[in-house]
Amino acid sequence: MSEVTYTAVATSTAEGRNGGRATSDDGVLDVGLAVPKALGGAGGGTNPEQLFAAGWASCFVGAVRRVASVKKVKLEDLAVVAEVTLHHDTEAGEFKLSAALHLEASGIDQATADELVHGAHQVCPYSKATRGNIEVALDATVA
Repeated sequence: MSEVTYTAVATSTAEGRNGGRATSDDGVLDVGLAVPKALGGAGGGTNPEQLFAAGWASCFVGAVRRVASVKKVKLEDLAVVAEVTLHHDTEAGEFKLSAALHLEASGIDQATADELVHGAHQVCPYSKATRGNIEVALDATVA
């Protein structure tokens, strides 16, 4: 059994993604939710896909840094762009997600960047949680 390191607690109220609020138990996170204009909504708030993308991108940066440290790779600038896409299967009447994780790095070569993005995908808790459940594309760009 593993040791509990941290538990995040958040609550969504009212209509959830359609005009509700999402708050954390410590009060640091407090955001209005809205259906994006791209989906025919009013916009003006965040949505679950954006929150998931922000969390995964942030976690993945840490995973890249961890893998780089183990491999003794010095990183200069680093960013991860996470794209989380909501798909609607109209025949089944269901929704599903897919994701793309883009590593942007400098000070390393392309082969090392590719190795880091694939290594990070093996250790990142978000990647582990979604493995086998959603399609995930990985790529790396070196500046």
